[in-house]
Amino acid sequence: MVAAADAQNFAQKLGITRDMVVQELGWDEDTDEDIRADVEEMIGAETLDEDSDEVIDVVILWWRDGDGDLVDALMDAITPLGDEGFVWVLTPKTGQSGHVEPSEIAESAPTAGLTQTSAANLGLWSGSRLVQPKAQPTKR
Repeated sequence: MVAAADAQNFAQKLGITRDMVVQELGWDEDTDEDIRADVEEMIGAETLDEDSDEVIDVVILWWRDGDGDLVDALMDAITPLGDEGFVWVLTPKTGQSGHVEPSEIAESAPTAGLTQTSAANLGLWSGSRLVQPKAQPTKR
């Protein structure tokens, strides 16, 4: 498996590094176990669920068409997020059951106070990275 060792894994694509605190929201039977395993291997721990009260570095939000209001889900996701933290919204790719139009994420992010910065191809899932805008220093 030498070739696989050279390939960038899912956690690296998501910018997740060792010892980050990662919360996973929206898990269901269709969730990609390879993505989950890569993330947990990278951080050296299990991901946290919605009941955690820790400060979070990264939120992985599995989101499908029909899951409800994305703005509400994003607002809940950023509550425990640290200042430098970010959210990955993972959605099924076009043609897959539960596919979400990219425009839904693009329209929901600013309403929740987030900015979309990048995208990732994750097998049968697509990822959209959302960050909180940096606070502008106050002028004197």
